[in-house]
Parts: sequence; C-alpha cells; structure tokens
Amino acid sequence: MDLLAAMRIFVRVVERGNLSRAARDLGLGQPAVSDRIERLEQELGVKLLLRSTRAVSCTDEGRLFYQKSKLVLDAADEARAAVTLNHRTLRGRIRIAAPHGLGEIVLPGVIATLRERHPDLHVDLVLNDRITDPVTEGVDVSLRLGQVADGNFVATRLGHVRRRLVASPRYIEQHGTPEEPAHIVGHPFVRVAGLFNDGQLPLLNASKTPCSTPINSVVTANHWRPVYEMLLEGAGIGVLQEPVCADALREGRLIELLPDHVVPGFDLHALLPVARPVPLKTREVTALIESHLLKYGILIDSTLAA
Repeated sequence: MDLLAAMRIFVRVVERGNLSRAARDLGLGQPAVSDRIERLEQELGVKLLLRSTRAVSCTDEGRLFYQKSKLVLDAADEARAAVTLNHRTLRGRIRIAAPHGLGEIVLPGVIATLRERHPDLHVDLVLNDRITDPVTEGVDVSLRLGQVADGNFVATRLGHVRRRLVASPRYIEQHGTPEEPAHIVGHPFVRVAGLFNDGQLPLLNASKTPCSTPINSVVTANHWRPVYEMLLEGAGIGVLQEPVCADALREGRLIELLPDHVVPGFDLHALLPVARPVPLKTREVTALIESHLLKYGILIDSTLAA
C-alpha cells in the first residue's frame, strides 16, 4: 500500500475527529476513508482508532503513530519544496488554533495574506480559549494567552496582549466615571466568563505596584463579542483585550477608564509540536502573525527561531 498516502488520510481523520469530515476535506467518500484506515491497521498489525457513531479517537498506538506521521509528512513536504523550482510555494494543509479574540480579529488578515502567497496551502482555523497541547489539539501551531505549563510542545513567547478598562461615552454621560479604583464597585461590570471570578479586578498603579478592587459583576458572557457590544451600548464598564477594542478606542466609541492604572495583560505564546527543524509552513505562518501583531496593539517580544 501507499504508506505516505495512508498516513495523510489517517492524520486528517485524527485532526477532524470524524470520518465523514475528513472524507469531505480529502475529496473522498467515507467508505473509501474507512477502508484505507482499516487496511492501514492491518498493515501495521495494531488498532489505531476507536470508532463510535459520531466520532473517532486514538488508541495509545494511534496517538504515537499520529505524532510520527506528522513528522514524516512535514519532512516529505519539506523535501518536495527543496527541489521544486518555486521552493517557497507551500502546499498541503496547516491547522492553526487560537483564542477567540485573537483568532477573530488578527488572524483573518494573516490567513488572507497566507493564501494570497500560497494558493495551494489549505488552512484550518480552530478557535478556543483553552491552553492545551498542540498535539492533543491536532494542530501545527497553537497560539495561547497567559501562563503556559510544561507539556509535550515547544513554547515561544511572541509578545504581550494588553487589556483596557473601558466604557462608552453614553455610559459615562449618564453615570460618570470612577475617579479611583475603589469607585469601580459602584458601577455595573460586564465581563467574559472565566475572568475575575473572585470578584476582584487586578490593577497596577502608576508605579507598577499591584492592587485589586472589588467589582459588581452584573453580566457574564462566554464570548468577548457580546461583552464588547454591551459596553458599546452603555450597559456598564468592563475589560477588553486591546486588539478587539483598539478601533473603538481610536474612534471614541469607547473611552479608557483610570488611564493611570493598568489591567495586567497576557503573554502571547506560539505552542509547536516537538519537531526540529520547524516545518517551513509553520515558520511562514508564525512570521506572518508576528508581522500583524503591532497593527493590533500587541507588543512584539521575540521571533520564532528557524
């Protein structure tokens, strides 16, 4: 059998978590994909996937084979690129994971530029706010905000995403502004679920000394967009990542509160599966991401090593 082709099918099934979705991506029928996986398992003499009516998951052997297959496929793509006349043209597929705010505001421009440069490269974008192993997520690069624990990946700090305490001019006109941190609790606070769960807003004063103040949380949403829209409508005050509110601040649709205090932001990391050298497509994507960061108010800290 064509082992390399079988590996590509297997990797796609694992990353999509479903035979039918993988089949659509590959332009094959589901029975053909299922048959190829079964033949691959027979060839290897091990069970790679556990199947249910709606999803598939890896066995321990399947997870190991997936990791090794990714390395082999990346090496094959690199070898092909090295000997083609236009060796900078990328082909195949790259799968990127990112948090919602970054993925919805920054990455569309990155992906549009990537597709313009490399029309034969297919891109999958997966948005969630979890910090998980990129191998577990089945992605080539995972962009994550906040502290990153040890794992089976290489983490590179790309920069820092600032956060702003904001309200709309409409809200300020009707309710005024907090003149000092202790006044914040007197204003309705709109927040994203998972943030400030302890009822405290962390701040740094002008001398960078940490302090915190109570908040009166009145609305919680599991996504940044409704929080953003409610703040624009004057529903209260709240904290947003700078990339999602930079335009509104610049245009005066939102006003920063307590500008002499800072809400601590998040470090931005690129998490990569453990593989050296880093595949060309991954280097290209991360370089493009870095080139877009300053445009959205993200402080660049370092670049991905080749």
